[in-house]
Amino acid sequence: MMMMNRLLALGCCACLAANAQTSPNEIRIDAPIANHFNWLTQPYRARSVTPIRLNNSNRFEGLTRAGILYLTAQDVVALAIENNIDVEVQRYGPLLAQQVLLRAQAGGALRSVGSGIAAGPTSVSLQGVGLNAGGDGGGGGAVGSGGGITTQLGPAIQSLDPTFAGLANFAHTTSPQSNTVLTGTTSLVQITRSYQASISKYWEYGTNAQLSFSSNHVKVNSQFFTLNPFTNGSLDLQITQNLLQGFGTAVNTRNIRVQKNNVKFTDLQFKQQLITTVSAVLNLYWDLVSFSENVRSRRQSLFTAKQLFDDNKRQVELGSLAEIEITRAESQLYAAQQDLVIAETNYLQQETVLKNAVSRSGVSAAGLESVRIVPLDRIAIPPADAALTIDDLVKDAASHRPDVEQSRINLDSNKINLIGIRNGLKPTLQAFVDVTNNGLSGDMSSLITNATGVGYLVGGYGNLLAQIARRNYPNYSAGFSLNIPLRNRAAQSDYVTSQLELRQNELNFQKTINQVRVDVQNALIGLEQARSRYDAALKSRQLSEITLNNDQKKYTLGAGTAYQVVQDQRDLATAINSEVQAMANYTHTKISLDQALGRTLEINNITVDEGITGRAKHQSVLGDNLPKSELPRTGGVK
Repeated sequence: MMMMNRLLALGCCACLAANAQTSPNEIRIDAPIANHFNWLTQPYRARSVTPIRLNNSNRFEGLTRAGILYLTAQDVVALAIENNIDVEVQRYGPLLAQQVLLRAQAGGALRSVGSGIAAGPTSVSLQGVGLNAGGDGGGGGAVGSGGGITTQLGPAIQSLDPTFAGLANFAHTTSPQSNTVLTGTTSLVQITRSYQASISKYWEYGTNAQLSFSSNHVKVNSQFFTLNPFTNGSLDLQITQNLLQGFGTAVNTRNIRVQKNNVKFTDLQFKQQLITTVSAVLNLYWDLVSFSENVRSRRQSLFTAKQLFDDNKRQVELGSLAEIEITRAESQLYAAQQDLVIAETNYLQQETVLKNAVSRSGVSAAGLESVRIVPLDRIAIPPADAALTIDDLVKDAASHRPDVEQSRINLDSNKINLIGIRNGLKPTLQAFVDVTNNGLSGDMSSLITNATGVGYLVGGYGNLLAQIARRNYPNYSAGFSLNIPLRNRAAQSDYVTSQLELRQNELNFQKTINQVRVDVQNALIGLEQARSRYDAALKSRQLSEITLNNDQKKYTLGAGTAYQVVQDQRDLATAINSEVQAMANYTHTKISLDQALGRTLEINNITVDEGITGRAKHQSVLGDNLPKSELPRTGGVK
């Protein structure tokens, strides 16, 4: 019994875990509640979409300790995948595209749905660092979320869903008669019950078929009718086939094929949004790291300036130094305090920008506004960059960048649509066949006694159906219908206009390919420049440290001046700031290169499926030895 209870408990826990794994991050289109008539009523009942999600993932809780949010670069990427609003907006894109595909499969016109790529957030201050990376979706030549195909030209596409129609009519008419010989009465009263049902279907080949059944039950007040009351009916089959305009699956399924392309386009657009957002939040994170380093260096500068001020003050009191040196050291102290305030302000503002980028409800989320961020990663510049060949990189980028593939898809969609527009040049030629089986049945009038051949018609509704089934009274017709526009200027204009647009799109595609090379080459140049800048800044900082140490020793021994030490401190602070900015600049150019090559997701171990589901596979684990960073305060100077 105890074993059974344990198994049940484990089963319940597994179910709860599965629900917790899938339900919070899932966008669903729910079917109507099932009932006994679901097979009949489901196509006519509204489906519902789950409400928007504004609650953040529980990853924040695992990364927060005592009001401090400890983050690595991978944690920031995971939080952005799970909580960023721009990514969440684009998650609806594939669902929208699938619904438009369903509409196209029913023969409906395409709808332009979805929203464009949202540019990622930018940092507070980067001082010359460029963030306009390649592959931001701007090179595709006005390619929208709908694949650029929003106009329906060429032969109209009919509904591909079968249609049922029914009609019931009950009538009572009274007609004055001018000739009583034909009716035997001056006022003919006719009571009619009419029923009609039909089902029609249009096929992708341009074939339309309609099968209809109708019956009319008539009763009159005239005794001159052989059958009274009587019922007539017919079973009619009409088939129409387009032979020129509107013929063939290439014409009538073009919307379906275009929308299938648009589905691929939307998937790539989501990937593009994911790349843009991941690149943006990584830039935010590394800027936060650089701001943190800047705060640390400014604190050290303030500490050094405070030491100099205290030393000068003590030496002035001893009479070994002029009093002006106190003023000079105090000026440096306040300058260092001002620099620290600016550095702390930048850090605090950058925190706010980063928290807003990785939260669904922004910084107003419960508990997030007061949480402070400590970045755990440090910017590490590799000893040397790998040798990269521009031609190989351009070829690789052309096969990986979503905007290039989107341009290809857009071209293919234009060519598919051009088939239908060209078909619109043809005249309208239709072949039709109409086959009808008629029947008539009723009661013999009491005044008609010697009618011959009428007994076959006497009977009820079953007799009518039997006559239709035996095809006792068949009708046949067949023919052609031709409609020729004599000048056909509108169709000519549409076709030539579409060809001109196609040529423009082909040039835009080439422009995209050209832009790939520009983006990759500029990113490589930027990376080389960033490394040179960092090497120079590193050497400058090292030399400034050596200079300051030597001048401080001289000053201690009485061989130097306080002015020179103050100047060295300023030079060192400037050199440290330049080094921090150079490190940040290197991270941005590296991110830009990854973006230009279309490998941002690969480099950061992200899959598109993680973005679609909103669940990052990265395991955020905090160790016990967390850094005791001195965070900037919300006010005042330390």
